[in-house]
Amino acid sequence: MTKQIIWTLVFALAAALLQSTILSRLILHIYAVPDLALSILVYSAYLNGTMTGQLAGFFSGFLLDFLSASPLGLNAFIRTLTGAFAGLIKDTFYLDYFFLPMALCAGATIFKAIIFFLLHLLFPEIVPSYALFSPALWSELGLNTLSAPLLFALLRLFKSLLIIPKESA
Repeated sequence: MTKQIIWTLVFALAAALLQSTILSRLILHIYAVPDLALSILVYSAYLNGTMTGQLAGFFSGFLLDFLSASPLGLNAFIRTLTGAFAGLIKDTFYLDYFFLPMALCAGATIFKAIIFFLLHLLFPEIVPSYALFSPALWSELGLNTLSAPLLFALLRLFKSLLIIPKESA
């Protein structure tokens, strides 16, 4: 399990750097970039279970807290919850190549927006929130949903690094 968490962190860090540097410059007229690190977390948590999802979510969120201007622990909290819930539905559905990755990433994006909103209600000066009808929320949701099948297909190439083998699970 440790190997899978470390590799999930490596992929999530690379995705976070990619989305904060290159993708944010390429996408000029859209209000958001895809949250590739969230999609990587969902992939790992769905295939490995709750504990891997929670640990990978916490550490990847903590790395994102250091890369962003968000309060320390905000991303760690949100991604720990996301990893836990994605891990809870492990092996519930057959992981196809198209529809389930889209549904998982769309659900994770909506879940993230809801948690941000609830935390914004508690800490309005500290935690930003998505407005329900803002282009940023819907753009990110669309980009995460549309990029999910391609990203999951790419991650399948590295499944020996990211997935716990069945005999040791």
